[in-house]
This record gives sequence, C-alpha cells and structure tokens, in this order.
Amino acid sequence: MSVTERMFVSKNLSVNEKGHLVIGKNDTVELAEKFGTPLYVVDEELVRENCRVYKNAMDKYYGGRGLVLYASKAFCAKYIYRVVKEEGLGIDVVSGGELYTALKADFPMDKVYFHGNNKTVGELEMAVENGVGNIIVDNIYELERLNEIAKAHGVVQDIMFRIKPGVDAHTHSFIRTGQIDSKFGVALENGEAFEICKRASEMPNVRVNGIHCHIGSQIFDIEPFCEAAEIMMNFAGDIKDELGIEIEKLNLGGGYGIRYTPQDDPVPYDDYIKHVSEVVKAAARKRGVKLPFILMEPGRSIIAPAGITLYTVGGIKDIKNVRKYVSVDGGMGDNPRYILYESEYDAVAANKADAPKTEKVTIAGKCCESGDLLIKDIMLPELHVGDTLAVLATGAYNYSMASNYNRIPRPAVAAVSDGKAEIVVKRESYEDLIRNDL
Repeated sequence: MSVTERMFVSKNLSVNEKGHLVIGKNDTVELAEKFGTPLYVVDEELVRENCRVYKNAMDKYYGGRGLVLYASKAFCAKYIYRVVKEEGLGIDVVSGGELYTALKADFPMDKVYFHGNNKTVGELEMAVENGVGNIIVDNIYELERLNEIAKAHGVVQDIMFRIKPGVDAHTHSFIRTGQIDSKFGVALENGEAFEICKRASEMPNVRVNGIHCHIGSQIFDIEPFCEAAEIMMNFAGDIKDELGIEIEKLNLGGGYGIRYTPQDDPVPYDDYIKHVSEVVKAAARKRGVKLPFILMEPGRSIIAPAGITLYTVGGIKDIKNVRKYVSVDGGMGDNPRYILYESEYDAVAANKADAPKTEKVTIAGKCCESGDLLIKDIMLPELHVGDTLAVLATGAYNYSMASNYNRIPRPAVAAVSDGKAEIVVKRESYEDLIRNDL
C-alpha cells in the first residue's frame, strides 16, 4: 500500500504544497471556491481505471465471454452513462427514470438489463418499446404482465429470473438480499424458482436466457460469492435436466466492498472474479452444462472511491464533557447513509489536509433532525468557521439518494480529470424546488 493509500481511504487523493487536499490534480479548496459547497466531486480517471480492472479481469478469467454492467443505482446521470459506454460496459437499471436517463444519453439498449422487484406496467412497456436487451423478472405477476405486453408489441422478450440462492452475506441487514426472507426475487428452497422457470417455458412471448442473483452489498469475503455461484450453476443444471432449458447467461450481481474507513480491508476486485470463475467452470464440468456468458454488476466499487463531497464548516458547539459538534452546509439531504445505516466515513480538513488530527468531533448536518449526522466521533485538526471539509468515498449512494428535505436544493456534481474540472450536474436552485408546485 502506498503512502497516499495509507493516508487516505482512496488512492486518488494527495496533498499539495499549500497543504490542501487534491483530487484529479485539482485543489479541492479552489474547487469549493469556484463551484460552491456542498459539492460532489468525481475523479473521472479513477472511474475509468476501475471500469478497466473489472473488464480486464472478466476478459482474462472468462475468455472474453462476459460483460460488466455498471449498477446505475450507485450514481445515475447522463455523464456516467457516457463514461461507462466509452469503457465498453453495459448497465443495469432499476426504474423508468434510470432507463429514461440511459435513453437520453444514447446508451445502447442491447446492453441494458432492467431490474426491480415491482416494475410498473408503464415501465415494462417502456422497456419493451425501446428494445431493452434483458428484463430481469422478479415474480410471477411481472412475468404474466410482461408476456402480455410483449405479445401486444409483437416481440419475444429476453428475460432472466432473479433467484434467491439462500446465501447469507455478512453485511448490514438492510442491504442483505440473497436469503429467503427478502423482497427480491424467487427462492430456491421452496420451489418458487423452478416453478417460475417452468411457467415461463410455456409462454410464447418471453424467452428465458439466463438467471440472476445478488446476495448483498459492501461484502468483504470471497466465499459467499463462490457459494452463490456454485448454487446458481447447480440450479442451471437442474432446469436443463428437468425442463430442457439451457442457461445462456449467468448474472452474479455485485456487492463488492470498498474502503470507507482506514479499518476496511476489501479484497482486490480481480481476485473475486478469479475465484468465482474457478467455481463456475468446475460446476459447468460437473453438471454437464455449457459455460454461460457471465454478467456482473459492480456499482459502488466503480464510483464510490472516485468521489468526495466538499462542505463549508459553519457553527461549532463544544459541549464540555459531552461532545463537540461541527456543523456543515449539507447533511442527510446529500448523504442519507448515516441516518439509514449508520454508515461510517472518513473525512479530511481540505484546507489543512496535512495538519495533525488533535480533536474528536462529530460532523453534523443542517437539517432539522437530531439524527442528521455525517460522521460521529472522528479525529480531525481543530476546525473553524469557513474551513473546507471533504468527506471521502462518497461517489456512490450520495447523489443518487439525495433529497430535498427541508427544501434544501441538491448539490452540483463536478467531474475532474488531469487538472481540469467541469460541472456535469447543475446545482439545484430555489426555483427548481417549486417548479412543480401549483
């Protein structure tokens, strides 16, 4: 691990001669002054590097028979679709809004995979009408509606099924999805998965070409992914033996953990792919099935390490023998992950990034909620009103989960690369907040 990686949770950060935090060869203090705060900043070079790590590993371990799908829910904007398109990735979308964004970004629809546990009829029609490559069907109701919609449009729609493999991923219960008690998909244990495949095989306007699983998010162990892959390959063997359906595609989802704090120790992403590929190949030989075309859906691990959020320090309250609160000009509106999951982050005083960390403080947001915190009990240099604070590894699930709670406009997104910076998502105005009011 390099000196920079020991100093910061993301390798794309450094400190310049002024003692300021730098991202993408841009001084973060200058970015805050130029574009205002709160400000999301995305390092495009690191995004592209992360895309290539996955793509190269898929090519290496599956002989080019695979496709990396960027998980849109991590961060969705026309900008990121243009970047991942240039890097040769596909995308997964989970709503009509994400699909509409992809359409407006001219993303190739044959590389779009449409997920979701309760797609509306309108969303299904939108997907079929626009030639979405694959729809990942979640339940029998959706299967029946989709078959009717495809028939009305005179097409046979390629589909996959979301399967719950029964694997317990060791992560927060709210982001654990592979067990039977989950709102997503159909289970293996009770026969749901087999029955829905059988039902689909009898329908004229859908074609089962694959199966999908996703066991959870922010996982640091390789073993759960290997276990899920073996279970899914055995299921592929079962439905070939009993239904004559040859599984062409196997989507193993995403969920690979990243480094949010110095204590986090994620596995290199190509190691995940290497170990899982060995399980898939061995199971294919054992069950006598063809090696399927492999799909995977990293989102957080592509975009999160490449992003930071810049804030300006405001009120400071030192409650003696209790806690010192440092308030910033953002909060749960632009990063709700603490109030949702008590997620942990690291932060840097961007205008004195190399100063000793001498004080334990809690970073508070400006929303009218006691739980509106960004980081609890973090060691930082002594902070003053007007300082610039950078919260690290915020590229995923910050902008995409942002809200207008307390009628606070959502921040802008700036992309940086090789010393240049540009706004790729405009800051909302007060006029934007009332645009739909009547």
